[in-house]
Amino acid sequence: MKSRLRWVYLLMVSLGIDLRKTINAVGGIPHFFHDLHTLRKQSVSSDMLFPLVVLYPCIEDRFSESGTAKGHYFHQDLLVAQRIYSNKPIIHVDIGSCIEGFVAHVASYRRIEVIDIRPLSINIKNIKFSQIDIVADLQDNLLNYCDSLSCLHALEHFGLGRYGDRVNFNGHIDGLNNIYKILQKNGKFYFSAPIGPQRIEFNAHRVFSLKYLIEIFQGKFSIDYFAYVDDRGNLHENVMLSEKNISNNYDCNYGCGIFEMTKI
Repeated sequence: MKSRLRWVYLLMVSLGIDLRKTINAVGGIPHFFHDLHTLRKQSVSSDMLFPLVVLYPCIEDRFSESGTAKGHYFHQDLLVAQRIYSNKPIIHVDIGSCIEGFVAHVASYRRIEVIDIRPLSINIKNIKFSQIDIVADLQDNLLNYCDSLSCLHALEHFGLGRYGDRVNFNGHIDGLNNIYKILQKNGKFYFSAPIGPQRIEFNAHRVFSLKYLIEIFQGKFSIDYFAYVDDRGNLHENVMLSEKNISNNYDCNYGCGIFEMTKI
């Protein structure tokens, strides 16, 4: 029953209907009109430097916090950007990570080359963009191209058609194989993906078990550093990968595993 309700909620959100926001917005209506009335009374005795000519209701914001300093993207984007800064690679390439989060963090202090299947229509300082399907055959000029590569919260989408890509059940494997080809030997690979009981939540993403991830990394990468974000959105840094915790995915149902690895 709980999973069905969650499915209905996600479907409504995808259609632009968010009941949480609606409830907060309704609760904010009395405050909006009370504050509007107060402001109009105050404006009568002012010098009218700021005429009140347009209403622009933001009626749910009073119930929100000042920002979100938790969750998968907040922690992974900041953590990996900091580690790249410390490691100082010659060429860093990113595949499919969040432009307004991780890519922006890195671009604030160095050049980053970005590959994505979707277009990016704006030219931004320190960001070189290429629209490429990373699951397809690679161009020769990308082979052994860089000494540092990131793919954060992206591999789980490959082959599910969410972003207009071709449906490919093994798209994550094909993508990982191409990542391996792009990265130079001894190069650093920064990777993150949802972790928990292994499944596909179509057409949003895959969720990987840690055991499966470690198996597909074997023979390609050695794991130098592991962190994870738990189901509550809290970060656990520099965690030891023990057999027990691998088998239970650190008690995550939908957590985020963050790896720093070296190509073998």
